[in-house]
Amino acid sequence: MKSIDVNSDLGEGFGPYAITDDAALMPLVTSANIATGGHAGDPVTMERTLKLAQANGVSVGGHIGYPDIAGFGRRAFKMSLHELELMVISQLGALGAIAAHCGMTLDHANFHGALGNLSFADKDVARTIIGAIKAYDPALKFIGLPDTEAAHEAERQGLTVIWSFLADRGYTAPGRLATRGTPGAVIHKPAAVRERVAEVLTTGRVTTVSGERMEMPVDSILVHSDTAGALDLAHAIRGGIEDAGQSIAPYAK
Repeated sequence: MKSIDVNSDLGEGFGPYAITDDAALMPLVTSANIATGGHAGDPVTMERTLKLAQANGVSVGGHIGYPDIAGFGRRAFKMSLHELELMVISQLGALGAIAAHCGMTLDHANFHGALGNLSFADKDVARTIIGAIKAYDPALKFIGLPDTEAAHEAERQGLTVIWSFLADRGYTAPGRLATRGTPGAVIHKPAAVRERVAEVLTTGRVTTVSGERMEMPVDSILVHSDTAGALDLAHAIRGGIEDAGQSIAPYAK
């Protein structure tokens, strides 16, 4: 029986502000992408989220985004490749230092929002920011979407790739996410998410927003903590995994 990781973007607050109830969501996941101070996160939030993960036996990694707290990292920034490289290393360094202070180590890394979208399609950006992850720690796994430049680059550079499926997001071929704001881009109903998870795990395919059937390898299923009803969606994802006859456990690659 294959085990499936349940993953979530957590620690996406800043100061007194929080996107979701991390303490309630953490027991429902097996790995967490923790904001590294770009699109969200500050030292206190990072430490609090790391300790929650530690208490729940959850694997942790860095969730790297543009330095854009006001726009939650969903706006494109004009940055040179060298700036992007150092941004990735510095954000991982910040979270990694706090993790070490908590007696923990980072297991993986991935990209958020507009930076992630750019890494799907831009070969130079993908090569640079994947290379920055490897430069920081070549043992880090990369959690990414299949058939994207970032995933291809991670494989070329020898990083272990954990294939991620975003259960609450619509897909377009070939393996891209539907743009937020377009019909079907975000799936809010837990029952639909549960059915979708069971479908992709049972058939190895996902139905795109245009009705096409597309191959979708899955090691990890993401709960977007900023989607309304994230706790209900997390339960739905776990239910869908069980419906498909598979177990829930941290990524094992």
